[in-house]
Amino acid sequence: MAGALPTAGASRRRRGHPAAGGVSREGRCDEGWRLRPRPLLWAFVLAAARWLVRPKEKSVAGQVCLITGAGSGLGRLFALEFARRRALLVLWDINTQSNEETAGMVRHIYRDLEAADAAALQAGNGEEEILPHCNLQVFTYTCDVGKRENVYLTAERVRKEVGEVSVLVNNAGVVSGHHLLECPDELIERTMMVNCHAHFWTTKAFLPTMLEINHGHIVTVASSLGLFSTAGVEDYCASKFGVVGFHESLSHELKAAEKDGIKTTLVCPYLVDTGMFRGCRIRKEIEPFLPPLKPDYCVKQAMKAILTDQPMICTPRLMYIVTFMKSILPFEAVVCMYRFLGADKCMYPFIAQRKQATNNNEAKNGI
Repeated sequence: MAGALPTAGASRRRRGHPAAGGVSREGRCDEGWRLRPRPLLWAFVLAAARWLVRPKEKSVAGQVCLITGAGSGLGRLFALEFARRRALLVLWDINTQSNEETAGMVRHIYRDLEAADAAALQAGNGEEEILPHCNLQVFTYTCDVGKRENVYLTAERVRKEVGEVSVLVNNAGVVSGHHLLECPDELIERTMMVNCHAHFWTTKAFLPTMLEINHGHIVTVASSLGLFSTAGVEDYCASKFGVVGFHESLSHELKAAEKDGIKTTLVCPYLVDTGMFRGCRIRKEIEPFLPPLKPDYCVKQAMKAILTDQPMICTPRLMYIVTFMKSILPFEAVVCMYRFLGADKCMYPFIAQRKQATNNNEAKNGI
């Protein structure tokens, strides 16, 4: 994105024009700078309505959906969910084999959909629109999103071989699993590149076309550790805080440019049981009330948010409360809350396991 995003009303916002939001001759701020109570109240009404009445989910059938980190974990589950909704899938992962395994699962879903369509046609049910099977395709690309040029080159291949991307799911993520002073610099850089910088590069690659047609959806899979932090994972928390800031700024820029056809969704789950943070433990008395999230549940909740154009989803909802308390409580009170929950050192068992596994591998390889 070179420069600022184009604004729909930029041509009429000249000096002295009422829509410019300048200052009038009397020295008063004009209408463009006033806080208008009706839109503000209407925003609260709409937000409340979403809690009471579930919005209708939009269709992504036939749209090109690109998912990074699709070879395993949440990325694989996102791919399966979008496949069930008849999206054309573009899967990116650094691991070619695991990415192809995900593609195989997607093709199985497509075959089931084709069989269901054929059965519906045979039964004479022509009321519902049935997409031809040729429209249901999955494309795989081996891409290291931590390398900028690799992202741009692969994005160009996608545009030539598949078409323009309508839904971008930035999901790829890594964790080093080391205390700050024990973490090699290259692992810190790797964490920042994959978890944060890659979002800049993929967005720059696919956003221009979204802007041209004023249509698209950018999904940022972050973490609750991008809203509040804990000890021992400084690089991971920094990368997630960074990507949350990137996502929020991008969302505001799209609104300022009046590109309401481009939606954004920020996904901030609590600890997900994918094995990424295996060994992480909070206080045992609290754990039954706040267990690690099942990956399927996490993705299904995120899909509901994406398909209803929800700007942000924290799972479970308790994360909203924790974030709010962190914002209003004194730091020492937050420390006390962390200690009560056992969240202050929850990553230490995970880091110890990582260190032990590293030592075992070094011993096995004779290092």
